[in-house]
Amino acid sequence: MQNQNSNIKAAITGVGMYAPEKIMDNKYFESIIDTNDEWIKTRTGISERRLMENGATSDMAAEAAKDLFKTTGVKPEEIDVIIIATVTPDMFFPATACLVQENIGAVNAWGYDLSAACSGFLFALQSGASLIESGNAKKVLVIGSDKMSSITDYTDRNTCILFGDAASAVLLEPSEDDSIGIHDSILRVDGSGQDSLYMKAGGSLNPATEETVKNKLHYIYQDGKAVFKVAVKGMADVSVEMMEKHNLSSDEIAYLVPHQANLRIIDATAKRMGIDPEQVMINIDRYGNTTAATIPLCLTEYYRDGKVKKGDNLILAAFGAGFTWGSMYLTWGMDKWEK
Repeated sequence: MQNQNSNIKAAITGVGMYAPEKIMDNKYFESIIDTNDEWIKTRTGISERRLMENGATSDMAAEAAKDLFKTTGVKPEEIDVIIIATVTPDMFFPATACLVQENIGAVNAWGYDLSAACSGFLFALQSGASLIESGNAKKVLVIGSDKMSSITDYTDRNTCILFGDAASAVLLEPSEDDSIGIHDSILRVDGSGQDSLYMKAGGSLNPATEETVKNKLHYIYQDGKAVFKVAVKGMADVSVEMMEKHNLSSDEIAYLVPHQANLRIIDATAKRMGIDPEQVMINIDRYGNTTAATIPLCLTEYYRDGKVKKGDNLILAAFGAGFTWGSMYLTWGMDKWEK
């Protein structure tokens, strides 16, 4: 949905992140399954990922929010809305947003969880932007947080090497400067892809039973080849569509900020967009696929490294289970990071 109110745009005014301390490198996986470091790197681009040993999705989300508060000076009680993008909520209910709200002391905030798998952060960011643009909120905290280790089968060599645990947050606020903020988003779903990437049990379709546990239906399942094929096309198509819609040439884009699922998917998307490797945010090598956290993790790290500057045009792109996918066009409005 394109912004209809030209007077107010939602702009990112703060970032924060949390990555657990424990690192699982590729050598670790060599010791538990039939794989090796070179095979993993060649096919995925991943060297290591993080593991949340003690704690849940809400704990990581809260730490990311606290990091944002610490580095921006914003106080928790100033937050109006908390949106948590996740597929690994602490519980079905209450919402993870409620748990985070209490943890961080955001006493004036309401909030909710949003489930769109690896596209979750983009969907949540658009939801938050709409609240800002409508005038219904002044400060919206959007957090991508997933404890993927909680639904990963570490005997399944096709999936266990891919995922990591992390959280990252952004703050959205209104801006009357039309040159910065979120300009547009293109978001899509296609339920015909539901059988290629899912967690079968735990919901109303297959409630938890001894049988569902025994059959490992509470773990993530992925048909890697099928997902790869549609992800490459989906992410590339929607990113190019965004460029064409706004007459953006490749040299007008500072960065593609892609979901970090597979380096080959990222490379294919960048190639279709006609942008150089230096224009692509990458951290999959250090975190793996953290689902809803990948895009904000990239934004946070690149901004804090001084690589993203005020006025930079960014194209965010993601693809996930559902299928869900989309792109977003925004212009960075934050001044240089001061440590």
